[in-house]
Amino acid sequence: MLLEFRCSNHKSIKEKVNFSMIAGSDTTSEELLKEFGNFRVLRTAVIYGANGSGKSNFISALSFMRDLVSNSINHQPGQGIFQARHKLSAREDPSEYSIQFVRNNIRYAYGFSVKQNLIQEEYLYYFPKGRQVKIFERNGAEIRPGDRYKGALDVSVSVLKDNRLFLSCAANYSNVKEIEEAFMFFNTDLVVYNPEINNWTEYSIELMQNNDMVKKVFVNILRALGTGAKDVKVKLEKVKLADLPQELKLPDALKNLLGTQEGNRIEAKVVYDQFEIDLMTEESSGVRRLFQMICPIIDILNNGKILICDELEASLHESVIFQIVQLFQHYQKDKFAQLIFSTHDTSLLDADLFRRDQVWFTQLNGERATDLYSLAEIRNVRKSENLEKGYVSGKYGAIPMLNKKFFHELEEGILE
Repeated sequence: MLLEFRCSNHKSIKEKVNFSMIAGSDTTSEELLKEFGNFRVLRTAVIYGANGSGKSNFISALSFMRDLVSNSINHQPGQGIFQARHKLSAREDPSEYSIQFVRNNIRYAYGFSVKQNLIQEEYLYYFPKGRQVKIFERNGAEIRPGDRYKGALDVSVSVLKDNRLFLSCAANYSNVKEIEEAFMFFNTDLVVYNPEINNWTEYSIELMQNNDMVKKVFVNILRALGTGAKDVKVKLEKVKLADLPQELKLPDALKNLLGTQEGNRIEAKVVYDQFEIDLMTEESSGVRRLFQMICPIIDILNNGKILICDELEASLHESVIFQIVQLFQHYQKDKFAQLIFSTHDTSLLDADLFRRDQVWFTQLNGERATDLYSLAEIRNVRKSENLEKGYVSGKYGAIPMLNKKFFHELEEGILE
């Protein structure tokens, strides 16, 4: 589970912003929270804000941290780390990222800073029996291991470079269980979905083909949403690229070049009462998006991962998003999954769906830098308040303020 995330100097985020999945003092919907030690942890959170206010940049910061942990072991000498600094920050200002999370019932705290495209500082702690224990601290190329880990990290130090995270090095070149657990949180537990980049269709087909339960749940969801679908037929198989169908008319030179290389051939049909529809070429964008999203969500719920989505409403009806949120809120299996997403869909701003500490806002300040704050931080918000009305009216900030003079001038220009 994700407990909190902080970052600074990342794209539109200049000063440090703090995001937390730890519940506040509000006792609303207490049964939906997960207890961990002294913490009560939220299952879902939603982020609102105007276009360009930093919602996507906040998710980008989380994604950047995850990707750098997973991949920096592969960085070559002289390959700098892309540092997405705020436009008003100086070149020597560091970008900082820190996170607290739980894996296998142990809390971890991890963070690093990037300065002039290289790693400046880094640390990893964990909390067995609630007490903080140092696994390692880093300053430049100097690694200071905790007392329990002296000698265990020597090989990892030997492959460390100023463009690699030590967590990435130590996960690959040591047998320290705590380091492996921390690395696996980023590599497998933290799932970031961007509809403009990710396409989970093939992943969904593979899940359905290998797990009848996943297929059954997906078909039940299609029926519950009133799509009229009765069943789905899926097939994924390995094929030699040179043996692709003759109608593609591949030149002999290209066939020889492809040789024995393999790829995946996928087939997916949605079955209705009197006919079948090819998913890829005939089905609606909404059903195709459901096909992409629902199966991975089932996998995320069953394996206790954290799903982070930018603009979840893209190609999905608001009622579908409502049901997805409810699914995460009420899923009471042994695994604890979380959903964090940004959206413009104000119909989801419902006190019956979200507690005040689950609703977050982004807005730009005078420096065109992102401020991030939760509804729980705003005074005089009643539990029974119409949140959608309050947000649209500008009570909570974080929405574009319409310039009436601009629209008046625009209207006059059109009429001339």
